[in-house]
Amino acid sequence: MKSKKILVWFRNDLRLHDNEMLVEAIAKSDCILPIYFFDPRHFEGTSFETEKTGVRRAQFLLESVSSLRAAFQKLGGDILVIQGKPEEHIPAIVEQLEISEVYHHREVGPEETLISTYVEDILWKQTINLRHFIGHTLYNKEDLPFPIKDIPDVFTQFKKKTERDAIVKSCFESPLEVAFVENENWGALPSLLELGFAEASFVNFDNELRGGELAGLAHLTKLLEPGSEIYIKYSPKAALDRPGFFSKISAWLSFGCLSPRKVYWMVKEAEASFGANPNFNQILLGLLWRDYFRFMFKKHGVKFFQETDFEELILSPVEVDETAVRNWKNGETGHLLVDRHMKELNDSGFISHAARLIVATYLIHVLKVHWTIGAAYFEEKLIDYAPASNWGNWANVAGAGLDLKSKNAFDLDKQMKILDVVSPDAASLV
Repeated sequence: MKSKKILVWFRNDLRLHDNEMLVEAIAKSDCILPIYFFDPRHFEGTSFETEKTGVRRAQFLLESVSSLRAAFQKLGGDILVIQGKPEEHIPAIVEQLEISEVYHHREVGPEETLISTYVEDILWKQTINLRHFIGHTLYNKEDLPFPIKDIPDVFTQFKKKTERDAIVKSCFESPLEVAFVENENWGALPSLLELGFAEASFVNFDNELRGGELAGLAHLTKLLEPGSEIYIKYSPKAALDRPGFFSKISAWLSFGCLSPRKVYWMVKEAEASFGANPNFNQILLGLLWRDYFRFMFKKHGVKFFQETDFEELILSPVEVDETAVRNWKNGETGHLLVDRHMKELNDSGFISHAARLIVATYLIHVLKVHWTIGAAYFEEKLIDYAPASNWGNWANVAGAGLDLKSKNAFDLDKQMKILDVVSPDAASLV
């Protein structure tokens, strides 16, 4: 009798813990073939004259895939690594290795969704099923107190109803045993140079953000230990001129090295042990915002953006004051706070959420530059870039998102006051 083999296509879900797709594939098959594609489309230039993936995020990705590979190797197997487009390679692999089914996590961004469609269409011709999983959110869509089509567009309503009527499920355990498809050549991880980053040798990667499941779990564990800064460092005005507490777990969440549910339950355990803490609330609020934007994209697609010609704006960006935009990108506007945050972004690939609101407010409402210019630049520079959260937040700052009734979405008056307090003559210095 022929054994049942399932191809497990990893995307932004680079972990063993709380991975329903992986658990289900192991349970429903005789053996699995894990696979990861370094899709060249993720490393191309954009119409905004930016890169879809900057060198720091590419490095974090390589570390994350390497970590997943090491985890599979400890279980006696490996992950097949291919530099190429999934739809161009999966059909041949399915045929050669007699794969019965393909599992993957569905994304919500239009470009990522289109890639799923390409693969699904070509597998359909081979009478092979592409099974979809959704493992990027705190709440499963079937556990929400409303169907996707009825999800409130206002975040405060989404938050209130979800927290009141939905539950966060427990995590799936990491598999202890896995049977792997026999395969001779598992492929090598590409170098940064092979991914197109000629300048990689000039970049300093000596920072605390290291990719991979183990690094993410270690960071979260340390963060929640007694005596860490999460218990002693809290300032609602931290974004101004003194550092506050930032969890910095977003990069691991973006690549799926950490599960949102894992973060939730570990925070809840710390809360039960050490008491309530405003920083705990901020972490959980951040998880809810991630869910909100993903579900908004699921519900509306690009219609979430209140721009009648949004797709045209992406293909043909509006003309801008190139000098003003260049100064903003380089942290040379003359506004002390904006410049400090932009230089930090360029140097590290990360700035706090409060800092992102500040620099976005300045670009959109002071320099009068269309918000898509900033969103595209963040797409390149941020290690923790996630399509729904990035583009959704920028749209909210610009007043182009659907959540226009909620002060929690974006408070322009507040952000402008912060800009004025730190550098009241900023506009004259541009």
